[in-house]
This record gives sequence, structure tokens and C-alpha cells, in this order.
Amino acid sequence: MVNTKPNDCHTIGGFYGVNGKKLGRQYRDYLSEFKQWKDKPHAKEWLIFSENIGKHLSIDETALSKGELYTIITNKKAKGKKGAIVAILEGTKVEPIIELLLKIPKSLRDKVKEITLDMANSMKMIAKKCFPKAIQVTDRFHVQKLALEALQDIRIKHRWEAIDQENEQIKTVARG
Repeated sequence: MVNTKPNDCHTIGGFYGVNGKKLGRQYRDYLSEFKQWKDKPHAKEWLIFSENIGKHLSIDETALSKGELYTIITNKKAKGKKGAIVAILEGTKVEPIIELLLKIPKSLRDKVKEITLDMANSMKMIAKKCFPKAIQVTDRFHVQKLALEALQDIRIKHRWEAIDQENEQIKTVARG
């Protein structure tokens, strides 16, 4: 059976008896052309892959390992695989995000038919300004969460009513 999973430099270094950390550094600094990467100067603040834009997008904010917030836009058709990331943008403030997304040519942004988002007003504003021809769809996670919270409120209300009724019956029996 052939192993088709990717290996990191430490694993490959172990196979060939070389220092994996040094191999990784050599790859990054010389073989990968990382130092000449055109997006390197701003990569920590934003990355935009206009070529990945599709008719159906998702926009959401996420906190990475040290709690930094990023706004991420993905192409739903890619289903998390190659070509899924349209943009990764530092922060969640509306104006800077809009300014960066407007770097995507209008002709591409106008091709977006639907954008899925949570119920945050900031995401709605970003979607409206940057993808004006797209309909906004609230993601099902947030809809389900709201429905479950409402159901829980009703259940608790009925439970308290049942407890009150039971207490009244106990009082009536105790008096009689």
C-alpha cells in the first residue's frame, strides 16, 4: 500500500538521516521561493485569492491560536479543499475589511449570487458593500442555535408552571 499522506520536514529528515529542522529551513529559504513571495509583506494582515471566488461564498470571523481575530471568506463549492479560501483578513472591523475586499475586481464580486454569514451586523454590512448582487443567507448553525434557545426557554417556563401547580396541590392536600 502506498502512503499518500503528506509528510513534514522532520519526518522526511528522519527517513534520510538529516536534521529535519534544517531541512525545513532550507526548503523555506531557498527551494520554496518564500523570500520572493509577492504577498509576503502583507501576508500577516491579509491574503486575497480572487481566482477562488465563486457564486456561493461564506464569511465568518474566527480566532486563531493566540486569540487573534480574522475574517475569512471561502468558496462553498470547494468544500474546504483546494481553492476554498477567497480571503483571510486580519480583524473584524467593517471599514478595513471592506477596503481590502474592494481590491477584488468588481466583475468577480458581482458574480457572487449568495453569501452565507452569521447574524453579526458587521458581516451583513461587509457582504452588502462588497457583494451587492448576492443574497445574504444566515448560516444554519445560528438559526438552529436560536431555535434551540427559544425551545429551552419554553421548556423552562412550562417546567416552572408544573412545579408551581405541584406546590399548590401539596398545599391543598396539607390543609385538607
